[in-house]
Order: sequence, then C-alpha cells, then structure tokens
Amino acid sequence: MPSRNLNIILLTLCFSLLCFLTHRRAKPAMLVGDALDLIHHHYVDPIDEDRLLIAAMNGMTSILDQNCEFIPLDAYASFQDSMSQEFAGIGIYVEQPDITKPVRVVTPLVGSPALRAGMMPGDEIVKIDGEDVSKLNLKEVSARLKGPIGTIVYVVVRRDGQDGDGPDEDGQDGDAQELSLSIDRSTIELESVIGDYRDENNHWVYRLQDDPSIAYVRLTSFGEKTDGELRTVLERLNNDFRGLVLDLRGNSGGLLYAAVDICDMFLDRGRIVSTRIRGGKVYDEFDAQTGTLVKSDKPVAVLIDGNSASASEIVAACLQDHQRAVVVGTRSYGKGTVQNILPLQYGRSALRLTVARYYRPSGKNIHRVIDAKPEDEWGVTPNPEMEVSLDESTLEKLSKRWREASYPSLAAASELQLHSDETSDDPTSEKEGVEAEGMPEGGLSLDPVLRRAVEAIDADRAIDDEASIDTVPAAA
Repeated sequence: MPSRNLNIILLTLCFSLLCFLTHRRAKPAMLVGDALDLIHHHYVDPIDEDRLLIAAMNGMTSILDQNCEFIPLDAYASFQDSMSQEFAGIGIYVEQPDITKPVRVVTPLVGSPALRAGMMPGDEIVKIDGEDVSKLNLKEVSARLKGPIGTIVYVVVRRDGQDGDGPDEDGQDGDAQELSLSIDRSTIELESVIGDYRDENNHWVYRLQDDPSIAYVRLTSFGEKTDGELRTVLERLNNDFRGLVLDLRGNSGGLLYAAVDICDMFLDRGRIVSTRIRGGKVYDEFDAQTGTLVKSDKPVAVLIDGNSASASEIVAACLQDHQRAVVVGTRSYGKGTVQNILPLQYGRSALRLTVARYYRPSGKNIHRVIDAKPEDEWGVTPNPEMEVSLDESTLEKLSKRWREASYPSLAAASELQLHSDETSDDPTSEKEGVEAEGMPEGGLSLDPVLRRAVEAIDADRAIDDEASIDTVPAAA
C-alpha cells in the first residue's frame, strides 16, 4: 500500500476518534442547551435565561457533597476578594434588615476611607453620586459604592439624632440629619490574624489583657495572607511569653497551604496532613520542615468549637496528634474535604468541586458524612478534661466583645448610646460612664474556654518545671 494512502487512513482514524470524543462531551451540553431553548420559547411566562442556567448548575451540584457549588458571576468576585483578603471600595460593612428602608452601615473598618470621612455605624445611605438609592437593595447599593481605586464617591447618609424623641409622622427620626461625605476609593485589606484587644492607636495587642505573659492570637480565616500575618506576629512576640493561645473558634477554614504553613511554624518534623483522591489513593503528603517560630518548650493551647472547620481542623488535629498543643473547647465541625475552584465562562464564574479528602497525621478521618453519628470518627475532639462549652448568654457577651474590639466605631456607638440613655439623677450613671470609657472587660473573666486553656498551659509548665528539678545533679 502506498505510504500516502496509509497516511490518509491514519488521519481519518484520528479525525473520527476526535469527533467521537467531542460528541461524547457535547451530547450532555446539547441536552441542557435544548432544554433551555424549549423553556425560553414555550414556557407560559417569560423567564430569564441566566436564572435558568444557574438553576441547572445548582441542580447538578446538589447531588454531590454539600461543599460543592456553582459560583455565579455576581458572587465570584466576592469569593475571590475573601480569599485574597482585599477588595476595592470605601471599607464598610452594610446590612438591610428591612428592604423597605435604606441600606444601613454596620461599621466602617479600622483605617478605612469611610472612617476617615466620618461615616458611623447606623448611618443610612440615601444618595450616591447624586442618585437617590434609599429604595435600592443591598446588592445595588454595594455595586454603586465600588469603583476604580483612586476615584471619589459622594455619599449622603441619614444619621439619627440622640434626643430620643422617636420617629415623626413619616416614620423618620424627628432629629435625623443628612450629611454629605466625600470618600476616596482605595484597596481595603481584610485582616485574618487578630489579638485580644486594641491599644490606644487601634493596633492589635497579641497578649491577654488579664495576663500579658500569655500570648493570644485569633485566626478568623485562612486566606492568602494569613500565614504571612501570623509569621509577622510570632516574630514580633519573639517567644517572649510563658504560653500561647491559638483561637480557631468560628473559623470555617480556607486555603489548605495556609494551614500547612501555620502548622510548620510549630513543628520541625513529622507529617502535617495527607490528601487522598478518588479510590482512596494518596495524592499528596505535607511534612514539617526543620525550624520553628514557637519554641518547643512553649506550651500551646488551641481553641475550637462546632464552627471550626476545614483548615482550622487541619491545624488543631496536627498539633494535637504531635502533642504539640492541647485542644480546648467543643468538637469541631468535621469538614475533611479539599475543594478546587475551577473557572467557567472564561473566569467570570466558577465551579467549587470536591477533589480530595484530607487525613490527620494519625491517619484518622476528619470528614463527617451526612448520616454520621456522634460516636463515629470525624472532626477534632478536645483533649481529655478539656471539653468546655459556652451557654447562650456567655457566647453573646463574648461575641459583643470581639465585635467591638475588631471595630472600635461600634464600641464608640455603644458608648454614645449608653450616655444618651443615662439620666443625671441616676446614681449608677457616673460609674457606668467610667467603665465605658476604660478598657473593655477582659476575656479571661468572660470566657471559660480561655480560662481552661490558660490553666492547661500553667499545668504544662508546672510539669516541665518538675522535670527540670528532677534532672538537676545533686551537689557533691
């Protein structure tokens, strides 16, 4: 057979195989596309095609585990901001509890353009760049506040008065005033490593207010900058503490590599975590590198609760398995899966897909399946005698302390409200005013989990001290 004919046959086979594989991939897509087209043309009521597409994607991911999801266009940018720990804006948290009322400022962030411009908690946003936005929803108002870095947005806010006269006939506070603010848009960085309280310059203090010899670090997430933030904090502390509390309560996780890097700051050898893909095959193993930022003779306590998940569980399980830290609190959430963010529509949306499960250094499972029982193996359980739970009242007080420490403008607003509620003939008003203007109540007095952690640190040091005494040679 002539070589030319053989080449033609081979090319035909390759082309046929390519067409077959393409058809296999395109067939399901054609089915979804045909269904969308039929609904668009024949359904009794008009319906937006984007809504149909989102519903179809949500339907596909609904039969997977609860951590898989389709991230549409309007949510993908916010998701990327949370992971990168920065966004372009004026630096405020907003809410809209009542859709019939304007969007309200929860608080400006520390050091933000909004704070510098004079925005306060409780301000209602009524105009943006001359446009009335008092009847727009939260999403629409947020979109108008965002814009290119370096540009100015003109915002009019309505601020309630403090005379307590109540609303007028139109439902507005009779003493409310409208203020015009000129605010620069800039890059807003989100912190993920915070301390126990802020000093007079609004800088975090990474020591307990009630006991400065105990270092205290709270991680709120595991983002791209978390390991760098924590490294800076530990280097500044320079092991000048008798023990360290690492608070992971309420931390729902984040990036796997951030958790691995943080574990490495406490360990100089050993397995940190391993991941397994389909079929239980080990895909990756992460080990500690030589050298630590926290000396091995410094006791460490890790605080967890039922909302500590994913990367938080990697850190807690790793340090517990290596007996590098005592774990205090309540059993963690039990999310032992790894998700990849796979871009769709040329990066305008994405699919969050579970690609692996991770296992603690002991090889034990962390993930809690849907029908898991309390006696099953999942999550991270506190060390013996270290399980401490919080009642609703304590949790509410502690949450308030955390919020006001993170956002001083909230504390200032609370203090203002306290003073406005006082009367001149109230014998307790002077005392309350002094408390409001001083330091917030310390965490040790409020938080039984933190108290138990400090007790564990002291007990660990006492054991080390006894061992040191026992090994001192007797005098000749």
